[in-house]
Amino acid sequence: RFIVRVMCSVLGLLVRQSDPRLRGAGARVFIANHVTPFDHNVVSLLTSCNTPALSGAPGFICWSRGFMELGVTGSRAELVDSLKEYSAHQGNPPLLLFPEEAATNGRAGLLRFSSWPFSILDEVQPVALQVRRPLVAVSVADSSWITELLWTFFVPFTVYQVRWMPSVPRRADERSEDFALRVQELLAMELGVVSTRITAADRTEHMKRLRHTSRLPFAPGGGPGEGVPPSLPGGAPEDVRVVAMAQQVKEVLPHVPLEVIRTDLVQTNCVDTTIANLLEGRVPFFPENKEAGDLLAPSTSQAAAASGIQGSVAAPSSKPATKQFAKSPVERHLSLQERKRALYDYARR
Repeated sequence: RFIVRVMCSVLGLLVRQSDPRLRGAGARVFIANHVTPFDHNVVSLLTSCNTPALSGAPGFICWSRGFMELGVTGSRAELVDSLKEYSAHQGNPPLLLFPEEAATNGRAGLLRFSSWPFSILDEVQPVALQVRRPLVAVSVADSSWITELLWTFFVPFTVYQVRWMPSVPRRADERSEDFALRVQELLAMELGVVSTRITAADRTEHMKRLRHTSRLPFAPGGGPGEGVPPSLPGGAPEDVRVVAMAQQVKEVLPHVPLEVIRTDLVQTNCVDTTIANLLEGRVPFFPENKEAGDLLAPSTSQAAAASGIQGSVAAPSSKPATKQFAKSPVERHLSLQERKRALYDYARR
């Protein structure tokens, strides 16, 4: 614990607790939500407890981070048996377990609790953790504990709020899954967040999809390594997706400036909606080519701008577009509608 105190002092971790009289009131298993890789270090400052190492290589790193090595590398059933044997010895400190099995920022909701921590003993004590720090978000998704450690060094301080809750016993004939759900609901109410059914595996799969999206080519049909614009070197997944959609809109409306398309896509997040906005004049712009520019003046209204662009765009259609400006307003309206339908059909294909 001395090493933990020194580490927390160096990292600038400030710990506050509420209801300290409930701390360690006979409970042998603490159940806490997971916010940062240093949650177990913070709780161990307030009371003696051990957190088993569930992943990572054993050895000096595991010991220096404050985890307890059990020497169990098998299934969850073997882990539970080992923890039951550990808890049977009254001289051992209580266990601190994180049934979410993955860290979140703690502001939106709780991941679904795994049931195995509730199979060890018939009574657990929930511990609600809230963390805040200036400048940088807490628990950045998909970051390693080393990255979090560096950010903790960078920021001036990190404040942990620890709230001890009354112990919760298992009901008669209550399954471990139902016990876990009940404790999860109690913790969610204490923290003021949502109790979700999203598991740690779902979170991992979501992050894999985001990483896969970030490796997709920008332009449709482009090969690996193609289409990365100079303005977005190694862009974020969201930027990659917006640029890819912007290229689709640009193929349909080649006279519309790419920056105008991207700006609207950030708002709509939909190719069809952006095309409709551009065609119907809800987004004003000046065409890039001279032919369309001759049809428009800077004082032209948005609706007239859209009509001029539609008249100059060679939209794919089964009927060739008329090359002359119709004299009748009815004919001009019909011609505009034909072009819009053709552009919509092409965009959807």
